[in-house]
Amino acid sequence: MAIHIKSKEEIVKMRRANQLARNVLDMITPFVIEGVSTDELNTLCHDYIVNEQQAFPASLHYNGFPKSICTSVNHVVCHGIPGNDRLNHGDIINIDVTVLKDEYHGDTSRMFFVGTPTEKARHLVQVAQECLFKGIELVRPGVRLGDIGHTIQQHAEKNNYSVVRDYCGHGIGKKMHEEPQVLHYGKPGTGVLLEEGMTFTIEPMINLGKRHTRLAPDNWAVITKDRSLSAQWEHTLLVTSDGVEVLSL
Repeated sequence: MAIHIKSKEEIVKMRRANQLARNVLDMITPFVIEGVSTDELNTLCHDYIVNEQQAFPASLHYNGFPKSICTSVNHVVCHGIPGNDRLNHGDIINIDVTVLKDEYHGDTSRMFFVGTPTEKARHLVQVAQECLFKGIELVRPGVRLGDIGHTIQQHAEKNNYSVVRDYCGHGIGKKMHEEPQVLHYGKPGTGVLLEEGMTFTIEPMINLGKRHTRLAPDNWAVITKDRSLSAQWEHTLLVTSDGVEVLSL
């Protein structure tokens, strides 16, 4: 499938959708506290997207996913389904939001601490965010995706963490998932060549233990095989003429 280069009109809509997705994460921040259930967080986000933003939570019913956001707690790598489980002091949680507005998608995720994290958890979350921004710093026309993946992998492994290889970033636009696939590991000088007008996500999943994952019994949540903590941050990016615009920042 070909990579779709966005027009100026499409970029305006992409920028708007991603601002809305970011605003959802800002809205939910004060509610991510000890004792709240992830389903309660889901309801708050759903109602805000639908009623306040006049948009649609794109995760809802996507390939059968039953909720409006993903909530991935502790050893859940991604795609956690909100439910009745309540957050405990010391938990770390990724909230992943995709908003559909005027036919275009905005996609971003953020890590949250519930109370005071352990030093191991705090450092993992910090390094995962550093991995994201080290990847973003490279984005410009003429760079290859392998350069970005290599830089992310190097930074994670330098800190004795591992990079999940089973899931990746992706092109985004009218569809939530478009070409290209954006791997968070790789070799310099390989992969798709970036050009102006491309839009895609970088969303490295960094594990405290080994990189291997498995599906939970619900066939959605992805968990670390060794039950180690996992952290992830995500932004949607636009390749500009001389660099990058972080649409969801």
